[in-house]
Amino acid sequence: MAKNNNNKNMTVEQAGKKGGKTTAQNHDQEFFEEIGKKGGKTTAQNHDKEFYQDIGQKGGKTTAETHDQEFYEEIGQKGGKTTSKNHDKEFYEEIGEKGGKERARQSNNSSRNNK
Repeated sequence: MAKNNNNKNMTVEQAGKKGGKTTAQNHDQEFFEEIGKKGGKTTAQNHDKEFYQDIGQKGGKTTAETHDQEFYEEIGQKGGKTTSKNHDKEFYEEIGEKGGKERARQSNNSSRNNK
């Protein structure tokens, strides 16, 4: 196989971008969904809860630094619409009850700590 001398001094970042563009041109969405699922399973096998908490906090911090209130309102509305499409009245009753119990628990703990 002939070497392309133009790629001789290519950085890792440049090579990655070039490979990514080529892969995107040669594969469809189904391919990316499949490799994403495989990668997700492998990551879950190799990492614990703490890993996911750490990356979640990092992602949340970055998102908060780069987005405004309007962004959060928009994604909250989208999430609410999707949730209402996918769940019935019983779902909302169940989560409302859980939320009420948790609020009462927190209130009781707060009362005890203030004594």
